[in-house]
Amino acid sequence: MRLVFTGNCVFKRLLHTEIGGKYAKQQPRNLKGRSKSSQEWLTRQLADPYVEKARMMNYRCRSAFKLLEIDDKYEILRPGGTVLDCGAAPGSWTQVAVERTNANGKQKRASQGAVFSIDLLHFHAVPGATIFGGMDFTTSLAQKRLNEALQHRKVNCVLSDMAPNATGVRMLDQESITNLCYEVVRFALAMSAPQAHLVVKVWDNGDVPKLERDMLRFYEKVKRVKPRASRGDSAEHFLVARNFKGATET
Repeated sequence: MRLVFTGNCVFKRLLHTEIGGKYAKQQPRNLKGRSKSSQEWLTRQLADPYVEKARMMNYRCRSAFKLLEIDDKYEILRPGGTVLDCGAAPGSWTQVAVERTNANGKQKRASQGAVFSIDLLHFHAVPGATIFGGMDFTTSLAQKRLNEALQHRKVNCVLSDMAPNATGVRMLDQESITNLCYEVVRFALAMSAPQAHLVVKVWDNGDVPKLERDMLRFYEKVKRVKPRASRGDSAEHFLVARNFKGATET
């Protein structure tokens, strides 16, 4: 069985109506014929302030605010930096990375960075980023293509908001996302410059402490973070690893 990895969000274009300067929550419509899970998802989306905020700020997905909060606190993205976004579709983290690194050149007095985004899915271009759609970052071909695009320079930050397709079997799903995190870590070790940073998504489970310890062999600090934009009932967390020490094990 082949798992498909992708950025874990779906963008809905309009979920609220502006009334008197405030946003009134819409009630779900046309629910007839939808599954119970679809009805629950739509109801939750309509009540989610980050969905409307993403629409207002032209982000493709509410998950942009997770990365914004992480970067505001830990300063992992800086003007002039080079970023790799793994599992980037539909592109909201890429949008944030482009803004924060000045890859679009809009900050005239700041250094211009570069953002490279890769996903198994094809997705729309993000101005200021180089997109590799329909490509598996774990393959040697993808890494060769990325190295050529990077002109063999190292990167300052690797991002991953990826999750495997859920099977509904908790133990299997937790094992799958942990294995995926290790794939991203191995990828980051090969691509990162000294003092680079790494962000990966995990689902809270008993394997996470070991993953943290393994990451600490290569990074000076590793912090488990649950941004406010992560839904309260979600097991999702992010591991923020800072200051890459090098690929030599300690």
